[in-house]
Amino acid sequence: MPTAADDNRRRPGRFPLRLRRDPVPWDRQRPTWRDARPALIAGALKRSQARPSGNWYVLGATRDITGDRPLGRTVAGTEVVAWRDAGGRLRAGPGACPHLGAPLRDSPVRCGTLVCHWHGLALTGAPFAGWEPYPVHDDGLLVWVRLDAVGGEEPLERPVVPARPEPGGALPAVYQGVGRCEPEDIVANRLDPWHGAWFHPYSFVDLTVVDTPDGEGTAGEGAGGAAGEDGFAVDVSFKVAGRAVVPVRAVFTAPEPRTVVMHIAEGEGRGSVVETHATPLTAPAPDAGPGRPPRTAVIEAVVAASDRRGFALARAAAPLLRPLMRAAAGRLWRDDLAYAERRWELRSTGRFPG
Repeated sequence: MPTAADDNRRRPGRFPLRLRRDPVPWDRQRPTWRDARPALIAGALKRSQARPSGNWYVLGATRDITGDRPLGRTVAGTEVVAWRDAGGRLRAGPGACPHLGAPLRDSPVRCGTLVCHWHGLALTGAPFAGWEPYPVHDDGLLVWVRLDAVGGEEPLERPVVPARPEPGGALPAVYQGVGRCEPEDIVANRLDPWHGAWFHPYSFVDLTVVDTPDGEGTAGEGAGGAAGEDGFAVDVSFKVAGRAVVPVRAVFTAPEPRTVVMHIAEGEGRGSVVETHATPLTAPAPDAGPGRPPRTAVIEAVVAASDRRGFALARAAAPLLRPLMRAAAGRLWRDDLAYAERRWELRSTGRFPG
């Protein structure tokens, strides 16, 4: 049966904030290391890596590609350039000019044509002079590129894009960072929700994992099945200031090998989504070269939604709020990239205990 706490979380009151009663100091909260079983996390990670991606990789934010400048990024050791043609359609392909190898990311776009700044070779997005386009997809928030030679999977026509709130009623922001690790280290970080209140006490308090892929949650009655067949459900409060918090239930799932999604399932902001995408930048080992740690880009899309009337004002203030949203994500990722980098360091030297 649902508890009173469940009812309070699921029915937002007049005000989204709550005051914590009898807050527990950081060092007196319940330890979570017994619950965060390495085999459970490793099993969830293994299943995520077995899901199809169709060879699609997140390249960057839709907003990164403007009319006169291309977006260039190296994905798994492959140079990629993307731009918009005269009709606004996305184009992408190899980032090296087929003539003498100029970096096309530094070349301008003129009337939808990418013009090499070395010798003027002009690319419209169609095959030309040995240059062949890559499949690309713009989902309205993120840009994806399909690299079949890199991924080696059966190609999919479209990437696995998580369900999101309707764009007209949402406030999106995209954070991007880079760490010295592999995509699986980023994914493993997100599939360990137990570290939240210990490692990020400035953002999360009163965290309890109530459902796990093996069905052994720690909250007991009323929680079973909240995360579906292969996810983690978490009751947690986002810290605002002092004792003021916003309690929610969040569900973490991994729909493909390089993506973990957090959906706010109950409470304030129900329907909001945080998508964490891990894009490898360096070539897979051993192609990356000796003594060179791998590098992975974290591209995280935060899509906030709310049924409250005042949320329309928040959407109107999007240009002011997006930098704040990115800054909040950046603070968390300074810690979580250190976590992922440490995990890779231990794995690469045979010292990882998990």
